[in-house]
Amino acid sequence: MKATAPPTPKTVAGGAVIATPRVTYVLIGINVFLFAIQYLQGINQVAIDYGMYPVAIAQGGEWWRLFTSAFLHGSFIHIAFNMYVLFFLGPTLERILGHARFIVLYLLSALGGSVASYWFSDLQTVSVGASGAIFGLMGALIVAGRRLRYDIKQVLFLLIINVAIGFFSPGVDWRAHFGGLVVGAAVAAVMVFPPKRIRMPVQIAGVLGLVLVLFALTMLRTSQINDLFAPISQLIA
Repeated sequence: MKATAPPTPKTVAGGAVIATPRVTYVLIGINVFLFAIQYLQGINQVAIDYGMYPVAIAQGGEWWRLFTSAFLHGSFIHIAFNMYVLFFLGPTLERILGHARFIVLYLLSALGGSVASYWFSDLQTVSVGASGAIFGLMGALIVAGRRLRYDIKQVLFLLIINVAIGFFSPGVDWRAHFGGLVVGAAVAAVMVFPPKRIRMPVQIAGVLGLVLVLFALTMLRTSQINDLFAPISQLIA
C-alpha cells in the first residue's frame, strides 16, 4: 500500500504557505534598479517620458504609463520611504496570500492608484511613485488583519499618518493613494473572505471584476479627455 503524501499547507487565501517573501524582495529590487536608471538618465526626464501624464495617455494612447508610473520615483526620499513601507508590510501580506496572490494585489493596487490619478489629477500633471501600490498594501493588511484577528493598530496609525501627509504636502498625489487603498482593500476581501469550497471561483471572478471596472473607468476617462481636446483639434485642423 502506497503512503499518501500529506496535503500541502494552505494560507487563509488558498496560497501555499511560504517561508521567504521573495516577491517582496524582487519588487524592492525592481524599484531600486529602475530608480538607479532614472537617476543616471535624469529623474525628471524619465518621469516625463514614462510617468502618469493624463494627456499623453488619452491623446497619445500611451496606456503603459498606468503601470510604468508606479515603478518610478521623484527623489531618494520618495523611493526610500515607499520601499521601507513595502519592506515593512510586504512580507506579512505575502505570507497571508502566497506569492501569486500577492503579485495580483500589488499590481492591481498600483493600477487602481493610477486610474484614480488619471481621473482626478490635473491633466497636465506628471506624477510617479509606488504609493498607490503601497496604500493598497495598507488597505489589504487592514482587511486581512480583521479576518485573521490580528492587531492592526500599527497599520491604522501608519495609514492615518500617510493620509495626513498626502493632504498637507504639496505635490503629493493623494488621489493615487486613495485609489490604491480602495482597490487593495477590495482585492484582500476577495482573497481572504470566501469560504474554502468556493474560494478559487470567487477569487477569480472578483479579480476579473476589478480589472473590468478599472478598464471601464480608464476608457470612460479617456473619452472625456478626448472630448475636451476635440474643439482644439478642430480649430488646428
